[in-house]
Amino acid sequence: MKHKYLLGTLLCAVVAFAQAENNSLDEVVVTATRSEQHLNQTLQSTSVITQRDILESGVTDVPSLLRNLAGVEIAQTGGMGSQSSLYLRGSNSTHTLVLVDGVRISSATTGATAIDQLMLDQVERIEVVRGNVSSLYGSEAIGGVVQIFTKRGKGSPKATVSAGYGTHATRRASAALGGEVEGASFHVGASKSVTDGVSAINAKLAPSANPDADGYDNTSVSARAGYAFNNAHRLDVSVLHSLGKVQTDNAYGLVTDRDESDATLSKWSLASSNRLLDSWESRVTVAQGTDDLVSRSNGLKTSAYKTVSQQLAWQNTLNVGDQGVLILAAESLKQNVSGTTAFSADTRSTNSLLAGYTADYGVHQVQINVRQDKYSDFGSANSGLLGYGLRVSDTLRLTANVSTAFKAPTFNDMYYPLSGGYQGNPNLKPERARNLELGAHYRKDGVYVDGALFQNRIRDLIVSNSTTTENLDEAIIEGMELVYGVKHDTIEVANAITLQSPRNVKTGAILSRRSQTLNTLTVARRFESGRVGFEWRSSGERKDGVNTLAGYDVINLTSQWKLTPNLGLSARVDNLFGQDYMFVHKYNTLGRTLFVGLNYQQ
Repeated sequence: MKHKYLLGTLLCAVVAFAQAENNSLDEVVVTATRSEQHLNQTLQSTSVITQRDILESGVTDVPSLLRNLAGVEIAQTGGMGSQSSLYLRGSNSTHTLVLVDGVRISSATTGATAIDQLMLDQVERIEVVRGNVSSLYGSEAIGGVVQIFTKRGKGSPKATVSAGYGTHATRRASAALGGEVEGASFHVGASKSVTDGVSAINAKLAPSANPDADGYDNTSVSARAGYAFNNAHRLDVSVLHSLGKVQTDNAYGLVTDRDESDATLSKWSLASSNRLLDSWESRVTVAQGTDDLVSRSNGLKTSAYKTVSQQLAWQNTLNVGDQGVLILAAESLKQNVSGTTAFSADTRSTNSLLAGYTADYGVHQVQINVRQDKYSDFGSANSGLLGYGLRVSDTLRLTANVSTAFKAPTFNDMYYPLSGGYQGNPNLKPERARNLELGAHYRKDGVYVDGALFQNRIRDLIVSNSTTTENLDEAIIEGMELVYGVKHDTIEVANAITLQSPRNVKTGAILSRRSQTLNTLTVARRFESGRVGFEWRSSGERKDGVNTLAGYDVINLTSQWKLTPNLGLSARVDNLFGQDYMFVHKYNTLGRTLFVGLNYQQ
C-alpha cells in the first residue's frame, strides 16, 4: 500500500510547486477550546468541513462526508440510513462524542449517536477534534469530538431549492428560506431523502436472510432564529428533527422476514448571550436532545428505546489581558430512558464544573483545561488537558498535548434487567484514557502540512461475558496522521494518511473493524463555471470477530456546473469501478452509483 501514499505525496508536491499562491486556510473554530479560535492556532488536531465543502462533496448524509477525514473509519450495516459505527483514531464506536449545536443527542442505552440519521441539507459546517477532550465536554470524548452546526440565516433573505435522482431509485429534495433582517436572523429548512437501496445482508454469507432490497426514507426539518437586542445581548433558538424509516435484515432470520425500524433524532436549544463587561461574555443555554428507536419484525414491534437528555449550561468567557482567554462553566445533564426494557434504574443526573485557559504569547501557546463530572450513580470523574505550542518560524509550528478522558457506563452496562441469566452490573467504573500527542504544522502560500504522533491508552474497558459486564480490558492505540496539500484559486489537492495500531493490551489482537492503514486522496479543479473532483479512498484489511475483511480502494468522482447565475447542476459517481467490499462481515455495501441533482438559489 506504500505506493498509494507515494502517489498522493507526488501529486501534492507537483501541484504545490506549480500552483502555490497565497490562500487563507485560517478558519475560525470553537470546538477545540469552547471559544473562538483560528484553526492555525489550535493545539489539538482539528478538521473543519465548511458549507462549500459539503455542497461540493455531493453526498447526502453525515457518515459519507466524514469518511474523507484523517483518522475516521465508519462501519455501516448496509446502505444509506443503516446503522453506522464511528471509530475515531482507532477508539471504540462509543468513544466519540457527537454534538449538534452543542447538544448531546446520543443514546444512553447504547452510548452511541445515530449519525446515520443526520442529513446534510440541515448542516452548515462540521468541526472534528481528534484526541481526548473530556476536559471540555465530559464523557465519551476519548477519541475526540464531532460537532455539527445546523444552518443559520446570513445576508439578505433568500430561498434555496434542490432536487435529484440516482441509482437504486434514490430521490432527494430540499427547500430552505433564510437570511437577516435588521437585528434578526432566521433559517427554516426541510428535506426528503428516499432510496430503494440494496439488500443489507449478503445472500451468499447468510442464505437464510431475506434477500430483498432494503430501502430508506428520511424526513428532516430544522429551524434557527436569533435576535440581537444590541451589541451586547442576543437570544438564539434552534430546532432539529430527523425521522428515518430504515429497512434492515437479520442475518439469522428467515427469507420471508421483513425487519424495519423508525429512528428519530431531535433537539432544541435556547441560548442567551450577554456581554456583561467588555472582557466578559456570559452564555446560558437550555437544551434537550432525544434519541428514539422503535424496531419491528413482520409488522410487530420487537423493541423500543428512547433517551431524553435535558441540558443546562452556563459558560463565561473572559478576556485575560491581550493574549489570554479564560473559560469558566457549569453544566447539568439529566438523562431518562424508557421503552420496552424495564431497566432497574431509568434516570441519571450529572453536574459538571470546568475551567479552561488558552493564551497566545506570540512564540508560545498554552492551553489548560480541568473538569469534574459528578454522576448520581457511580460518583465523580475528573479529566484534564495540558497543551503547548511553539512557533519555530512564521510557517512552522510544533505542538504537544497530554490529556485524560473517560466514558461513563451506559444504562445497558449497569441496569439491564435479569434476562436469560444475564444482568447489568451497577458497580461498574467509567472507562478511562490517557492521551499523548506531538504535532507539527506548516503553512506557506496555500501549502499546508499537519502531522501528528499519538498514543491513547484506555483502561477499565467494559466487556460483556455470559452473565454480566465487567471492567476487564485495556487497549492501546498508537499511530500517526499526516494531512497535506495545497489550496489555490483553481486547484485543490489533499492527502490524509493514517497509520495506526489499535490493539488489546492483554491479547495483542487488533481491535475489531479497525484498519491499520487509511488513506484518502482528493483532487479538484475549478473552472469559471464549475468544478470537477476526484476522490481515492483506501483501507487495509480489518478483523471482524474471527473473520478478516479485505482491504479496499474506492474511486469517486464529483462535478458541479452553473447553468445560470441561480441554477446549478451537480453529479456524483461513487465506487466508479464497482469494487465489492464490506465494512461489516455479512453486510453489503453499495456498488457503483450515480446521483444527479439541480440546485436553485435566489
